[in-house]
Amino acid sequence: MIKVREIDKPLILAMMTLVAIGFVMVYSTSYIMAMKRYGNEYFFVKKHLMFIALGFLLFFIAANVEYRLYQRWVYLIFSISLVSLLMLTFIHGIGNEVSGARRWIKLGPLTLQPSEPAKLAVIVYMAYYLAAKKDKLKKFSIGIIPPMIMSGLIIALILKEPDFGTAISLGAIVVILMFIAGVRLRHLFSMLIAVLPFLYLLVTRVDYRMKRVLTFLDPWRDSGGAGFQLVQSLIAFGAGGIWGVGLGEGKQKLFYLPEAHTDFILSVIGEELGLIGVSALIILYLIILISGIRISFKATDLFGQYLAIGITLLIVLQASVNMAVVLALLPTKGLTLPFISYGGTSLVVNMIGMGILLNIYKNREVEGGR
Repeated sequence: MIKVREIDKPLILAMMTLVAIGFVMVYSTSYIMAMKRYGNEYFFVKKHLMFIALGFLLFFIAANVEYRLYQRWVYLIFSISLVSLLMLTFIHGIGNEVSGARRWIKLGPLTLQPSEPAKLAVIVYMAYYLAAKKDKLKKFSIGIIPPMIMSGLIIALILKEPDFGTAISLGAIVVILMFIAGVRLRHLFSMLIAVLPFLYLLVTRVDYRMKRVLTFLDPWRDSGGAGFQLVQSLIAFGAGGIWGVGLGEGKQKLFYLPEAHTDFILSVIGEELGLIGVSALIILYLIILISGIRISFKATDLFGQYLAIGITLLIVLQASVNMAVVLALLPTKGLTLPFISYGGTSLVVNMIGMGILLNIYKNREVEGGR
């Protein structure tokens, strides 16, 4: 059982604060839509609370499971994620299709998104492989081919859903981990050059992706159509100013801003809590980043180091991309804001990741003799 002295307090306080803010903001952004659609203003926030409870349970379990055990289970974890994505993609009737994308599996009252645990599975595999092959990573056949094939399987299935944003962010984490582990830069560049034509085709040959890029370049050109969401997001930030209009007093969530409780929840935070509120969130994510890096440095084995960095990137990179999207600094991606947005599977997986981080920290504390 984990003890208080074995807890990285800044990390856990940052996570708990983000979860608490998320709970409040999910209600603030969803109660009107919930009342209109379901006749119950608590519809979304009650489901969100269920995922918070599940997340804390799995966080506690992960914090007390010896992280090195994942090295034994790595291929089982990877295989389960691979099979779930294969079933979602190719077996008709299993996937729950929303807006043309089959990303979810319906399990009773809950809807699960297999690509979220798959991201964690890829990170566990990469940490295991890079640690095991540390002395041979300079060879192209060792440092590039196996990680590219294994992570590529998961990324390709995520693209098939389609979920371009998740696939790209996961690919970025894989490349960063390979760089940190010591894979030759020229090999990484060769891999990226080989992948770029496929990325170009994935964007230019799919109408809605190309439209997102064009909208990103000038959202005001079609502010009532393709650019509507980005324009409304920017209006929300402008209305909030420094101090915000007050919690619950925002207007953009009143059916002006699509996905106000999921992908674009930060826009409502910017409107209601202003620059101060958004800055507070950024500070909390920075605490997670700094704590994750510190835990990685304190880990006593390479697997723990790479696993800690991978999990930290999983959370912080997604938060950065989400913030960039709602501020019109990147094309829309469909990524939630970690610990804040309504989106149960993402919340639970991120909390499991935090539990693993805490276990890495716990083991370092014990083995350091402090």
